[in-house]
Amino acid sequence: MTIRVEHDLHRRRLSRNVGVGLTLVALIAIVFGLTVVKVRQVGFTQGFDHTVRPELIPVEDSR
Repeated sequence: MTIRVEHDLHRRRLSRNVGVGLTLVALIAIVFGLTVVKVRQVGFTQGFDHTVRPELIPVEDSR
């Protein structure tokens, strides 16, 4: 028969672990959100040059 008494140290560690976990989730959410916003704002780019390529811009017909 084992005695399973939870020490105060275990509760404090659990509290810290939950805090660190929530902080990591928040950081990941911020980075993901910034990535989504940047990808939507960049527009027409090709490769890693991050410059506007005229051949990718749709031409409007002025008839």
